[in-house]
Amino acid sequence: MLYLVICRDRPEATGVRAATRDAHLAYLKATGVVTLAGPLMDDAGAMNGSLLVIDVADRAAAEVFAAGDPYAAAGLFASVEIVAWKRVLG
Repeated sequence: MLYLVICRDRPEATGVRAATRDAHLAYLKATGVVTLAGPLMDDAGAMNGSLLVIDVADRAAAEVFAAGDPYAAAGLFASVEIVAWKRVLG
């Protein structure tokens, strides 16, 4: 089942994103569940969150995936929302 993982960065944690990026990308690749992923951007073009589309068995698996992200472990996110999603196009 597809889930959106929508993460919003803490404003004071911009350095955390840069310091943890390599570990985050390695985690995404290693899990094998990521369909799409990329940063959310503010109007000035600065990264301020993450959007991931993951393919996992259920919500519990999506929660485990989100909790295991090195960004989450480093305290980058102010919030994480997990939403079931149905692909219609693309």
